[in-house]
Amino acid sequence: MAGKLSAMFGAQDMTVGNPVSNLIRFSVPLLIGNLAQQLYSTVDSIVVGNYIGDGALAAIGASGPIMNLLLVLFMGISVGASIMVSQYFGAKEKDKLSGTVGTAITATLVSSLFIMILGPLITPWAMSVLQTPADIYDMTCTYLIIVFVGIIGCAYYNIISGILRGLGDSVMPLVFLLVACGLNIVLDILFVAFFSMGVAGAAWATIISQAISGALCLVRLLLMRDVLHVKLRFLWPQKALLMQLIRLGLPSGLTQAVFSLAMLVVQSLTNSFGTLIIAVSTVVMRVDGFAMMPNFTFGTATTTFTGQNIGAGKLKRVEEGTKDGLKIGLAVSVVLVAAILLFGRYLMEMFTSTPEVVDTGMHMMRILAVGYVAMAVTQILSGVMRGAGDTMTPMWISLITTVVIRVPIAYGLAALTHSPDSLFISLLTSWVMGAVLTTVAYRMGRWKKKSIIGQ
Repeated sequence: MAGKLSAMFGAQDMTVGNPVSNLIRFSVPLLIGNLAQQLYSTVDSIVVGNYIGDGALAAIGASGPIMNLLLVLFMGISVGASIMVSQYFGAKEKDKLSGTVGTAITATLVSSLFIMILGPLITPWAMSVLQTPADIYDMTCTYLIIVFVGIIGCAYYNIISGILRGLGDSVMPLVFLLVACGLNIVLDILFVAFFSMGVAGAAWATIISQAISGALCLVRLLLMRDVLHVKLRFLWPQKALLMQLIRLGLPSGLTQAVFSLAMLVVQSLTNSFGTLIIAVSTVVMRVDGFAMMPNFTFGTATTTFTGQNIGAGKLKRVEEGTKDGLKIGLAVSVVLVAAILLFGRYLMEMFTSTPEVVDTGMHMMRILAVGYVAMAVTQILSGVMRGAGDTMTPMWISLITTVVIRVPIAYGLAALTHSPDSLFISLLTSWVMGAVLTTVAYRMGRWKKKSIIGQ
């Protein structure tokens, strides 16, 4: 019995056993976790949209790009730490594993304090630059400032859950997230519906819930003494490990930064179409989050699988796992996209009762449909490359598809057609091109020589 509990709730060694079983056992709780995490923003939008109105719904949507821009520090730390943890775990290098975790914990604290100070200071200016409509400007600023003040919970959840997944543990982050998600739902209804706190209530519900999940993840990590030791000496960043963390995480952080800047440019274009289209875009992106879940899930699973097996020197097993991951990811993505096309209207009606928003949203989802299958290929193959230590190639592909392809197409089509369709046609084009470029890069095989083990 103890052995079964350890296998379910402990670190998972993905260097042994059937690759398909490894990936599925790791991915199922991760997929449920991604679903729960998506519920954070979704519940905010549902409660706000129904109890306050489409203007408040648009305000939360308009806050997304600037929020993502300031979260790039966490993206870099999370990706770098996850790769290092999985490879050192696979190589059984316990001291370097412990040092990596301690360095990541300290770097997260410093980054959180930076964003807690900077975020509220730049929010009003950023919303003005983005030409946020006057009727949602104050609500957007309020929501963003509260989220930034409480960002430390979100930071620790995302980074420590990434570390736990690098160790092969995708179950406990799920448990903690489900607890926090349930709390978020209760607080959303309490603050917004009963206390009439508006978008501020939704923001407070989110940061309180995230703080709980972050604290639980940290406690879980501290108790994993059989795998690593998070002692005081490991919390002082080791120069070599910090440089390695930066080298691996910086490309992903830069990618997210450029992506977020591009999204700010696209958000400005979206704002130019008015509050209704902002509300449509918000609803579509919430549904989009569910459609993307299998892609992000299997991308994360292949990163951990690849990292552990590269650390153990099992390259052939990585290639076998990649094929299995593609088969599983594509099959699940096709089924989910079909379900969203069939039942997406019901999902959208959870956010708003405005028929025009729902009709326009379904039209946009039909434009994006094929792109979700393409993104399955991109996420899984990029996950393999990152797990092997090659974070530069996915970075360049993301920059090309976002900056060179999406933004020019969005503005070009908008100028020619004066239609909000340009926002989603450009996104579809960038997704398809990303799948093509990622497949070519994977087949070239440079990622096979990027392991950090022995460096």
